[in-house]
Amino acid sequence: MDLTFLSSMFQSILKGLPLTLNLWVLSLLGGGCLALLLNLMRQSRIGAAVAGSYVFLFRGTPLLIQIFMIYYGLAGFGFIRQSFLWPFLREPYWCGLLALILNDAAYTSEILRGGLRAVPKGAVEAGRVSGMSRVAILRRITLPLAIRQALPAYSNEIISMLKATALVSTITLMDMTGIARAAISETWRAVEILLCAAVIYLAISMLVTRASAWAEARLSPWQFGRTTP
Repeated sequence: MDLTFLSSMFQSILKGLPLTLNLWVLSLLGGGCLALLLNLMRQSRIGAAVAGSYVFLFRGTPLLIQIFMIYYGLAGFGFIRQSFLWPFLREPYWCGLLALILNDAAYTSEILRGGLRAVPKGAVEAGRVSGMSRVAILRRITLPLAIRQALPAYSNEIISMLKATALVSTITLMDMTGIARAAISETWRAVEILLCAAVIYLAISMLVTRASAWAEARLSPWQFGRTTP
């Protein structure tokens, strides 16, 4: 392999790293907030039906189709083109970010729901007996325990969303994959270019895995033979 070419491609692909990280972080934040809302909706019968339908729709269809439906499909509705949302929805960045948020929310909602079900009822009852309000119980007992239970599965979702950001290159966004695709069309050296992109994604995924393992060890010191200071 041409090491000079590989070095130049690493530098070129890294120019798309800020956009990749931007989409990744914002989709996780937006998806996490929406996932929490979906789980709160499950407290009522109608809300549970709406949340269940939402999760079924976005988990049951490919993310690429969701991106295309938002980017190409919404433009077909006149009321959307005439609304205040059109300046945003006609831009590929906002369409890609919206699709990532909606998709992440569906998966994170199920992960969080599993974590909430794993919270011991005795811990909640102890909070009620001590006089805590429902909000205080949610903030100080339910959510911390649920997050701890959901952390291993959620770390996989974090890595999945990192890889999912590559799909926004199909709607002209020049993230790392978009830059790699453009370089392939110019040089036809697909193996070397894709190898450079894969190494960068792999390095970020490794950092996420290490950070998740550290957080899990901090939250469950009794399982790792250590105590937190």
